[in-house]
Amino acid sequence: MKPVADQPVGIFDSGIGGLTVANSIRQILPNESLIYFGDTAHLPYGDKSEAAIQAYSVKIADVLLKKGCKVIVIACNSASSAAYELLKEYVRYIKIINVIDPMVEWVSEHYENKRIGLIGTKRTVSSGVYSRKFIEANKGIVLQSLATPLLAPMIEEGFFDNQISHEIIAQYLSDPELQNIEALILACTHYPLIKKEISQYYNDRLPILDSSSIVAEALKSYLTDNNLLKTTGPSRHHFLVSDYTDSFEASTQIFFREAVHLERYPLWN
Repeated sequence: MKPVADQPVGIFDSGIGGLTVANSIRQILPNESLIYFGDTAHLPYGDKSEAAIQAYSVKIADVLLKKGCKVIVIACNSASSAAYELLKEYVRYIKIINVIDPMVEWVSEHYENKRIGLIGTKRTVSSGVYSRKFIEANKGIVLQSLATPLLAPMIEEGFFDNQISHEIIAQYLSDPELQNIEALILACTHYPLIKKEISQYYNDRLPILDSSSIVAEALKSYLTDNNLLKTTGPSRHHFLVSDYTDSFEASTQIFFREAVHLERYPLWN
């Protein structure tokens, strides 16, 4: 069936990091209803195999399709690199938007012939997807990537803006791979929560690029171009997780800027 404007937007991530994207979508598209799925039973995706991430992503896509979503946003760099092409083939009648392509397009437009740093999960960095796409863009961008596997679990556990997070961030950012860069891409949707700390490490002199607003604008363009933009009526948001803890629900308030009720929805019963 052809999607219609009143249907919700589906969003998923391995945990609560994708709520940074959901929050930007809510701000830029206030009339849209959102259904968010956090695969908390399997987080983080950054150290999972490609096959495992693909299996999780297909199961989540099935959930979002059953909920009647008109578009699915993969609000996770690891899942975008491992499962985007598969989901495009699996879900043919609605649009799949990942977090990588909008960022590559935006950086290619604004940072031609620049030296750009990137931090992300092991899965995202080892996939080489950003490097390939920047080469294909042919804008003379030199990409310097570093896997930062401790950051996402650190953030999930609430360790940010404190001495522990300062030391871990400084250890990563001082790596030789990130020297002499002219901007830094946060290639994980968890990382906007530590964007301020990262910027402070560089004394606020280096542009820190996160994908949340860029992806939200890409979604708006797609919905507008395809007559799927919901411009009137109330918005209703629904949040699902594959596993649940009280502390996790409390953490979502930090990501989404307000209290969020999470419903447990196991992928496998």
